[in-house]
Amino acid sequence: MAKDPLAEAGLHFDDLNKLRVLDPEVSQKTTELKDECKDFVDKIGQFQKIVGGLIELVDELAKEAETEKLKAIGARNLLKSVAKQREAQQMQLQALISEKKMQLERYRIEHEALSKVEAEQNEFIDQFILQK
Repeated sequence: MAKDPLAEAGLHFDDLNKLRVLDPEVSQKTTELKDECKDFVDKIGQFQKIVGGLIELVDELAKEAETEKLKAIGARNLLKSVAKQREAQQMQLQALISEKKMQLERYRIEHEALSKVEAEQNEFIDQFILQK
């Protein structure tokens, strides 16, 4: 097969019989590569948008989780302080109960003593009345 002198010179005819510097096959592959690159760049752009949205969503969730974590810590601390307050109040009430028990015992002893004095005085009065 004889070589085309134009092809040897680097000139080619395309499908429309236009004279081209590039081989039609190379030109077609270049166009295909260009289209694939454009598609790839578009897909990368979409991917970046999706990833950006995902990152924003994860950031919002992280902020919400941190807020809930702080609320939980606050509630736990409040619960601890309430428990300590109740414990302190219980100790105060127990001390008050002990104090009231001691006061009751003092009053009981004083009542017994006064009852003896009353009985003695009644006996003295009875003896005094009988002697008259």
